[in-house]
Amino acid sequence: MASLNLHPAPSSRDNGSAQADALLAEALRCKDGDRAVRLRQEAVVSMLDLADALARRYRDRGVDQDDLTQVARMALVKSARGYRPDHGSGFAAYASATILGELKRHFRDVAWSVRPPRRLQEQRAGLVAAEERLRGELLRSPSTQELAAALEIARDQVLETMACSSAYRADSLDAPNPRGVALCDLLPAERDAFDALETRATLAALVAELSSRERRLLYLRFVEEQTQSQIGHALGVSQMQVSRLLSAIVARLRLGLLGAAEACVADDLTARRAG
Repeated sequence: MASLNLHPAPSSRDNGSAQADALLAEALRCKDGDRAVRLRQEAVVSMLDLADALARRYRDRGVDQDDLTQVARMALVKSARGYRPDHGSGFAAYASATILGELKRHFRDVAWSVRPPRRLQEQRAGLVAAEERLRGELLRSPSTQELAAALEIARDQVLETMACSSAYRADSLDAPNPRGVALCDLLPAERDAFDALETRATLAALVAELSSRERRLLYLRFVEEQTQSQIGHALGVSQMQVSRLLSAIVARLRLGLLGAAEACVADDLTARRAG
């Protein structure tokens, strides 16, 4: 009776990984710079299937597949440049970790329709992982309180993180809902031009009451669109101080606008009663 072969033939990906390891090891030993570059290029080409397969894991998540493939292949090139054969368990494992890291970073940095603060982005990733783990343990969807306990954060923070997920992908205003009505048809009518002019005039008067330092801060943030770090460097204060100053100024302007609006309503009511 013929003996059974219990060891399957190595896959093409395994062969590609072994070939890449050999090519990169030779590139490190090679003293000819041009030849070393060609060897690394060959190693990258032999592992393109790995990069493409990892990119496909993230398809249908709101990011163009060609962009994901490009990110994965660039990460593969980066891996080939940084790989050392005497560290770790092979190029395939090293490259996979690098590619997955770059794909996740791509989603974190550029895939948001409306980008929330970094704190919420990182918290959202932890929330997704905790929700999946608890669903497997509890055999049901976890409650908000259970998620808060798992993440060791307040319940309000969990709700805030859940809300930021809606900023990940934008819906088209022209897309009809199940009743066949487009979102753009449900938007309120534009404000009266006179109201907008009155608001701008009120806001200009409020801004004029600010100190020159406060006006400069507003100019750097909302006209030149500088980051808080850049503003802090320009004003000689910390980023935290810039954040607090901005919040205080915006809150003061908002209160001023609300007060002006209430005064207008009161005047209108008085005029009507008098009439």
